[in-house]
Amino acid sequence: MKPLKLVVIGGGSSYTPELVEGIINNQEVLQVSEIWLVDIEDGQEKLAIIEGLSRRMIEKANCSIKIVATLDRQEAIRDATYIITQIRVGQLKMRRNDEYISIKHGVVGQETTGAGGFMKALRTIPIMLDICKDIEALAPNAWLLNFTNPAGIITEAIFKHSKVNVIGLCNNPINFYKKFAKTYQVPMNDVSINFVGINHLIWITGLYIKGQSRMEDILTGKSASYEAKNIPSFGWDLEFLQSLQAIPCGYHKYYYQTDQILEKQREEYRRNETRADQVQQVEKELFAIYQNPDVQEKPKALEQRGGAYYSEAAIELIKSIHLDSKKTHTLNVKNNGTIPCLPNDVCIEVNCVVENHQITPLQVGSVSPQIRGLLQHVKAYEELTVEAAVTGNRGVALQALILHPLIPSVDKAKSILDEMLVVNQPYLPQFTSEINI
Repeated sequence: MKPLKLVVIGGGSSYTPELVEGIINNQEVLQVSEIWLVDIEDGQEKLAIIEGLSRRMIEKANCSIKIVATLDRQEAIRDATYIITQIRVGQLKMRRNDEYISIKHGVVGQETTGAGGFMKALRTIPIMLDICKDIEALAPNAWLLNFTNPAGIITEAIFKHSKVNVIGLCNNPINFYKKFAKTYQVPMNDVSINFVGINHLIWITGLYIKGQSRMEDILTGKSASYEAKNIPSFGWDLEFLQSLQAIPCGYHKYYYQTDQILEKQREEYRRNETRADQVQQVEKELFAIYQNPDVQEKPKALEQRGGAYYSEAAIELIKSIHLDSKKTHTLNVKNNGTIPCLPNDVCIEVNCVVENHQITPLQVGSVSPQIRGLLQHVKAYEELTVEAAVTGNRGVALQALILHPLIPSVDKAKSILDEMLVVNQPYLPQFTSEINI
């Protein structure tokens, strides 16, 4: 088997040790020869810490994997087999701005959706497309696994504006598998889930344990059979679930429980304790642990970071591609008619059969109106966001924000856009002529 070169762009991320652990645990089948950790100058200190921990982990596991940490992205990408992107343009400081500006204007402040997710996408898409140009030139046959949020929008931009073999990944689906496996006390292989939707807006329309449908357990809050530990309501009203006839993901709370979420966020805003503040604190604590020369494994504290098990999703996908196992994974891929009520060229998140030469989404069929309405609404916002990020057109950006279900009016959209463009100016060269200072 050809030596496997894995490149992690955003290698200084606090998530990287989980990825390294996953590679070590699967080294017997993957035979990874090199892991290249890539970052930018501003992330050099964190990259050095991650490099040190990664080397200690490899040494403890008695693996012969070569670790290279570099700021030279092109050298890293050259002849790569798999490339993972997990970047944060503007780092956690800009995430905090995204949340605080949103809440200040009276709308939900969140990293991947609404006004916050919108601004993160505008900062990130141009950088990701630059990375894709390098991949096209230096590793045209590589698979790009994108974890960078908002993952669906970023992946869609790559579909539309590059020729790279890209797959978008999220830890949301694997967390559902783990949750239901624990609930029914069965291995994950005995859990089968039908998903329909887009990244961070997926609905479960089918749940099977050992081939038997268990949807009614969730929709009614009762289990007719199996010794289920606790039937998870996920905090949803049962009457709502029964009329929806589907299980929403956690991100649906921003749409279905907007008033409660906003009230909670306003209180956090007043105390300077939003999710962004919490993440900054967790990150600080994690890197203090990572720096300790006695630490030789991924610390348990990493699970507080919110992206737990993402590396498991990544490694399992790489294994399926590499070994051509034709397994099913839940991925962000081009629609191509899979969800008939959405355009063919947009990014969706559904079950796919994975082969070493292609990823084939499984047909979803008709979508109920109670899902279709919100799905089409948010997808149209995402299409316009991609266009705005690529063109730097203020009018398109304004229409994207106006269209988002969490933005209540044109006036609100304009005031948010004005402030966000000014605050993000260093990261938005495509908008330079459009920013009103």
